[in-house]
Amino acid sequence: MIPVTPLATERPSSLATEISERLNAAIREHLLAAFAPDNTKSLRKFSAPEVAELLGVSGQFMRKVHAEKTVPEPSDIRGGRRYYTAHEVWNARAILEQSSRKKGRYVPSRSEEEKLQVWQLMNFKGGSSKSTTTIHLAHYFALRGYRILVVDLDPQGSLTSMCGISPEIEFDGLTIYDAIRYEDPVGMSDVVVPTYFPGLHVAPSRLILSEFETESAVHSNPEQPFFTRIRNALMQVEDDFDIVLVDSPPQLGFLTIAGMAAASSLIVPLTPSMLDVSSTAQFLELAGAYMGVIEDAGATLEYDHFKFLITRDEPTDIPSQQLSSFMRALFQDRVMSATALKSTAISDATMLKQSIYEVVRSEMTRATYDRAKGSMDAVGKEVERMIHQSWGRS
Repeated sequence: MIPVTPLATERPSSLATEISERLNAAIREHLLAAFAPDNTKSLRKFSAPEVAELLGVSGQFMRKVHAEKTVPEPSDIRGGRRYYTAHEVWNARAILEQSSRKKGRYVPSRSEEEKLQVWQLMNFKGGSSKSTTTIHLAHYFALRGYRILVVDLDPQGSLTSMCGISPEIEFDGLTIYDAIRYEDPVGMSDVVVPTYFPGLHVAPSRLILSEFETESAVHSNPEQPFFTRIRNALMQVEDDFDIVLVDSPPQLGFLTIAGMAAASSLIVPLTPSMLDVSSTAQFLELAGAYMGVIEDAGATLEYDHFKFLITRDEPTDIPSQQLSSFMRALFQDRVMSATALKSTAISDATMLKQSIYEVVRSEMTRATYDRAKGSMDAVGKEVERMIHQSWGRS
């Protein structure tokens, strides 16, 4: 337990420094307790019904392939019930894909003809659930056999932490900044690291990433325009992934704009409140102006999809529902049909730097869990349909 003593109040600079030190110490202690003993996150095991759902098969089919020894038994069988690690699910996908008559039935990776999907989530209104939505989409797709890369463009590194890398404790590895900096950038493959979640890799972030904003303001070399740097970095590793999810900082700076120039589709998460909608309107006004500037500078911006996602949705809150209806009437199919519900299940999971997919259903009220997971599944399925549309799949 960190000793609590009165804060120094003589000078604002001393107060700010002491608050920062105390917060960092508290965060380190919290994370050490959460990730002890080796400071690493691990993923729970999945029950047989969950695995059958993820693979899109019946429980009877799973029992059959185990009986025929087509798929090895999981290492954990308790009371006659099977529990699978995510790696065992991943391996089962590969085995079943080999014997499947339909290519991509169990391993839905893109073909050479299908372009890399780069989806950026952006809004400069804090609290719009950008990072929460990004990690849930990442986990949704990874559990379904896609090769996923998440790129954390927020110097605060929230998404990086949710991927099991904790700058607050100890992290001195390479970050996305090292791949996009102007002086001696490193290869993107050296930046990308695997996570504890099979199929999911991350290009992590640290506070040093904020230097890109300053450096971009002083580098005006037309041969190295800032808006090409993220796109060029992703091109180095595009053969290794199917989908890239980019989490933007809550501001419209050089990082966000460079992400926009690299993206094939955009999602703007927003909560159904007048303040958030007004802020989003201002954000998009500025974004449109900047898009025009970089197009004039030679960038080609082509988006397969440009969608709004309503987050922190409360179906019983009449004013928020009225505002949601207003948005749908105004922008029609630009607003995603699925919404991300406001849920204590998601809030509680996020506090532990988890997604709803990492939570064991029996550890919380089942109805609450089912509503939250159903909401995020619906968002994932809708994005998946749009991706398949971009790939030309039926």
